[in-house]
Amino acid sequence: MLAAIAGTAVPTNAETELQVETSDVMTIDPPKPGWFYVDGGWDMGGTTIFDGESGKMKGMVETRRLADMAIDPAGRYYYVAETIWSKGDRGTRQDMVSVYDTSELKLVTEIAIPGRILIGTRKNNFVVSDDGKWGFVYNLDPASSVNVVDLAKKKFYKNVELPGCASLMPNPGLGFSALCSDGSLATVRMAGSKPQITHTQPFFSATDDPIFDNYAYDAVKKEAVFLTYTGQIYTAKISAEPSVSQPFSIQTAAGIRSGDTKPLDINWLPGGRQPMALHRPSGHLFVLMHMGEYWSHKASGTEIWDVDLATQKVVKRVPLKEPMNNLEVTQTDKPLIFANDEKKKGIILDVATWEEKHAIENAGAGVITVVNPH
Repeated sequence: MLAAIAGTAVPTNAETELQVETSDVMTIDPPKPGWFYVDGGWDMGGTTIFDGESGKMKGMVETRRLADMAIDPAGRYYYVAETIWSKGDRGTRQDMVSVYDTSELKLVTEIAIPGRILIGTRKNNFVVSDDGKWGFVYNLDPASSVNVVDLAKKKFYKNVELPGCASLMPNPGLGFSALCSDGSLATVRMAGSKPQITHTQPFFSATDDPIFDNYAYDAVKKEAVFLTYTGQIYTAKISAEPSVSQPFSIQTAAGIRSGDTKPLDINWLPGGRQPMALHRPSGHLFVLMHMGEYWSHKASGTEIWDVDLATQKVVKRVPLKEPMNNLEVTQTDKPLIFANDEKKKGIILDVATWEEKHAIENAGAGVITVVNPH
């Protein structure tokens, strides 16, 4: 035994000295057109960043329940409109826009705001102007208004009362526009000491055939595309005096009878939390569709319909293996679609072949965001 010990080499101090570890922080690229940002939903924190080509997770933006996220058009920041309480679920309420850098996902600053509406799965409750200088946060306290944030100076600017309107979009060079309960589109001009608000003529019925609030805005064409519960599609030119096209029926575009509001009348109808996605370069609209009756607008889609907006034709109907509740498309030359369901499963589809490239468990059940061209 002693001989065995004697024959064992004893390490020197030099050999046992621990090397000093250098601490570092991993970084990721600025937002890329092929990435998807998937909100976790009600019971899963954070907004996960997925690479559409690989299906791999790239990182996570800190977003809490009922938060709204927007991407800086210049790719420098992720903005999160959120609400917290000093004692978790009670205490002093704090509303803010939190600013995260896109390289390390590190908190840069918090911009206090006087309030915001607390409701999830709404992409247009918080939008950023096309030039990235302004943020517009929808508020309901108790009447509807918009908190305007100066993102360049990182401070709150002013509150604008906007009775009966919600679902915001930028209006370049002016301020912002919003859908209203009287069926009109409001435009808010921010110049001057007092904002000026004008309305188009009513073009839809918020009572009889509402518009899905997760509509699409095209910053390049300065257009918005709206979809109603029965399947009517509108396109609006966004300017100082917005104009709205005559609608067409997605069902008629597919060669079947149009949707209506009759009770117990079963037809193909759009549905889901985020039921449509616009591929802006090609002008194709992708819509989650299901068989149901009017007012089944929250039902998950069993098919994706590919609508050519220029010809007003459905050029493809794609059955889904499982019903999906949210839908978004990359703005790339070879677009990819991300869809997820209420069980947090996500899929990535190649639009060219409609092949399922990736299936992702626990991807998140909330709304999906992509980088849009400006």
